[in-house]
Amino acid sequence: MLPVLGLVSGALAIFLYSYIHNLRTANKTRRAALLKELGISHAGTTIVGFFHPYCNAGGGGERVLWTAVSILQRTEPDLVSVVYSGDVDATTDEIIAKVKARFDIELSPHTLHFVFLDSRHLVEDSTWKRFTLLGQSLGSMYLAWEAMSKLIPDLYIDTMGYAFTFHVVSWLGGIPIGAYVHYPTISTNMLERVKTRKKWHTNSDVISSSNVLSKGKLLYYRLFMYYYAHSLRQARFIMVNSSWTRNHIDAILQHADPLLDALHFLPPLIFIKALLQRSNPSPKSARVVYPSCDTREMAKLPLEGRERVILSVAQFRPEKDHPAQLHAFHKLLESHPEYRTPEKRVRLVLLGGSRNADDATRVEGLKALAKELDIEQDHVQFVVNASYPEMLEWLSKASIGLSTMVDEHFGINVVEFMAAGAIPVAHASGGPLLDIVVPFEGEPTGYHATSPETFAEALRTVLTLSLQAELAMRSRARKWAVQRFSEDEFEKGWTASGWRSWLPRNL
Repeated sequence: MLPVLGLVSGALAIFLYSYIHNLRTANKTRRAALLKELGISHAGTTIVGFFHPYCNAGGGGERVLWTAVSILQRTEPDLVSVVYSGDVDATTDEIIAKVKARFDIELSPHTLHFVFLDSRHLVEDSTWKRFTLLGQSLGSMYLAWEAMSKLIPDLYIDTMGYAFTFHVVSWLGGIPIGAYVHYPTISTNMLERVKTRKKWHTNSDVISSSNVLSKGKLLYYRLFMYYYAHSLRQARFIMVNSSWTRNHIDAILQHADPLLDALHFLPPLIFIKALLQRSNPSPKSARVVYPSCDTREMAKLPLEGRERVILSVAQFRPEKDHPAQLHAFHKLLESHPEYRTPEKRVRLVLLGGSRNADDATRVEGLKALAKELDIEQDHVQFVVNASYPEMLEWLSKASIGLSTMVDEHFGINVVEFMAAGAIPVAHASGGPLLDIVVPFEGEPTGYHATSPETFAEALRTVLTLSLQAELAMRSRARKWAVQRFSEDEFEKGWTASGWRSWLPRNL
């Protein structure tokens, strides 16, 4: 048996070596064609690849991507940025125009190129009804193979959190890898929820109610954590968006499982062990680089004359927990029916991006829930896929900014609330708790809550603040947001990450 395995492993190694050699040789031609298309004559031009399959989604993660590309275009004019995108239904000009409309970020097409990927459906959660984490991770590896088959850059930076692509890029491209991580694919919190059998959007009632299924899922998560840790260690540098994310990523980088290590010395796992091993140094810890939050236009909005509008700004994804917002608002109106009257009417506006059919279905479900709770009439409004000017208009009206996501890794929307003058009411976890809605100059900048009842209570507190206290809090929150989460601060953090030291001329 062992000799057969040895022959198979040897044949596979020869095949992989030949395939990789041919791929890298063909890449020289593809690279030359790209530079010619951009009108660049210098063959030694450095190409930085950004892996972001949903680059046209218009969310906070996309703002980070486009701010980083904009920084490179401004400070490194000789570099070419290549974005690996699954937005095959959009053109380069359309994406650049949307970036301008949504984020007010100017991009030059002269040093920006898109490599469009046809297999993005493999990382959609709808593709993997069971074993979603595993399916999406394997799908991302295939997507990375498609990306490298079309163009291998000089430096690969993942800005969406697809760490399993690092193995493919390392094997096929042999290039340095970096990452900007918005949240870990799996965390100790997720393991704890399965262990304690807590129902969650990542732990269905069918699993949480069964002891056998919970133990099986815990084993699945244990294996996934093991491989995820190995994937992260492929990176040469890692940036993260918050203290919460850094704490989790640092723990994962140091994660060890002696039993699984021992099992990987047995056939056929020994082959996987060989693929996981690497000689290059991996980061011991991640660096916090707060996301760029364009507070310039928001900081110009007046602090006075606000309407009784509670504003939510978040993509219509499950983890954003929009139902919790509706339930909290229902509790507020239930406890204080005067807010239903024309004189004191309070409105909840849910503004967010809808990426696909699943998101659109989710919006319809939320509308049905609002009707069920008897709060939709004259009180709840949905604004889907709003433009940047439209979002600014709502931010200029809102008195309160509402965010209910549990363990929100950062919370750009909360920063935007503060900069715009909307007092934030956010979940007491993650970035909003540790980094954003924190005291400034010894005074509060907003409120935290954990349940529909406590959210309703916090909303009521804001609505009953005196004009003087209200303006003082708006002013403090704006000052803190503009000072701490600006584009200048992001650029400083991005530069300090050391990404530039991994460019070819420095290797």
